[in-house]
Amino acid sequence: MSSMSDHQLVEKCIQGDQDSFAELVHRYKKLIYYTVYYYIKDREEVNDVAQEVFVKIYKSLNRYNSEYNFSTWSVAIAKNLCVDIIRKKKLKVTNIDEYESLTRDDDTPEKQYLSKERAAQVHKAVENLPEKYRTLIILYHQHGLSYKEMAERLNKPLSIIKNRLHRARVTLRESMLKCG
Repeated sequence: MSSMSDHQLVEKCIQGDQDSFAELVHRYKKLIYYTVYYYIKDREEVNDVAQEVFVKIYKSLNRYNSEYNFSTWSVAIAKNLCVDIIRKKKLKVTNIDEYESLTRDDDTPEKQYLSKERAAQVHKAVENLPEKYRTLIILYHQHGLSYKEMAERLNKPLSIIKNRLHRARVTLRESMLKCG
């Protein structure tokens, strides 16, 4: 089963093959755990959240688009769940008196709009990168992995990781300059 592609495993899972999902969990448990740990630093909670991520992945398999890497898709699910958890925690601890201090006087609607537009441009530019570059940008800038951690995770020499990440940044910078 380990010779099957992620897409083939997903198809078998949708047809009810539990062993296929077990293989997906085996392949991606470290990535999901690390992603969850990046957002939620409590080790005990990380295990629970990681399990919840795999439940969400399983329930969402029929929505998986094989045009994207399964790893990227599953990390997005993990990240979204973690952000939701963090948001809920912040809502519980923020009282009304503190709310005013949380809003910034210099954060005008225009600045918020421009910031969102810029973020959307960056996101689109990252999505348009070739997969080998996009993965490195995401692992380094969004997940905080070191060069060494990326080399280990992707099973590539450190020199290739450094070279590709440099090329990815150059390509991204050029893409952003074209956008304005």
